[in-house]
Amino acid sequence: MSRFGYRTRLGLIYDDILTPIFDADAQAFITAAGITDATQQSAIFNFVIGLKIDNIWAKFQALYPFVGGNATAHKYNLKNPLDINAAFRLVFTGGWIHSSTGALPNGTNAFADTFLVPSTVQSLNNNGLGAYMKLNAGGQSDPVIIGSFNSTGQASTLVVSATSVNSRLNSNLWGSVIAGTSGSYDAHKTATANTVIYKNGASLSGVYNSGGILPTVSIYIGTLNLNGTPYSIGYTANELRLAYISEGLNATEASNLYTRVQTFQTTLGRQA
Repeated sequence: MSRFGYRTRLGLIYDDILTPIFDADAQAFITAAGITDATQQSAIFNFVIGLKIDNIWAKFQALYPFVGGNATAHKYNLKNPLDINAAFRLVFTGGWIHSSTGALPNGTNAFADTFLVPSTVQSLNNNGLGAYMKLNAGGQSDPVIIGSFNSTGQASTLVVSATSVNSRLNSNLWGSVIAGTSGSYDAHKTATANTVIYKNGASLSGVYNSGGILPTVSIYIGTLNLNGTPYSIGYTANELRLAYISEGLNATEASNLYTRVQTFQTTLGRQA
């Protein structure tokens, strides 16, 4: 116990009833992004602490909470909030609107480069990506939320439209005919032949395919990185309120992540 009556455990600081109140990783992001609003600060602290309690935090390579209300705050990777390509901070291109509700692409030329190349960061049979979004009208015919693509057997994608949801993780395209709505979407590969799409923490569809290789171009948000070029019919107009790139999450982890994300969004008053 510290001289101020606080306790430390696993790098977190707790009050006398063992409620975590501070986290150094969260604070690093808050400082870099210039977050001064007390509600936003609290939401970030609780979000990061919750992910650590659930043993999910270490699985993320990039995590973009789109909090702070401006392009500068929105560019930072919560996992490594440095303003360099190697830290996977975003560079926004085209027409974006940045506000307290998230980052809104115009659906015609807007995308963000993560600088994260799956083949150099991820593992073939242990990778995932996802986003929390508000579904809007507009965008192109094949609206990609997040992804990169070399070929049909070398891709990491998540596509959400008003009529369908699909994904491709290093192999065959799979998905669901269920109409897309606002909310949380995740695609995860956790074994050679185990890939699953989740919506709001629940499985939508899974296939048991293998093969493929990891993409060698960086992942874009707002459209697909098609061999180094934005996919012209992939621009989305859906507002992004969180996006991430990670190791593969199992069903329990995907459910726990959704609970943490939904609590985060509710605290910020922008739950879908």
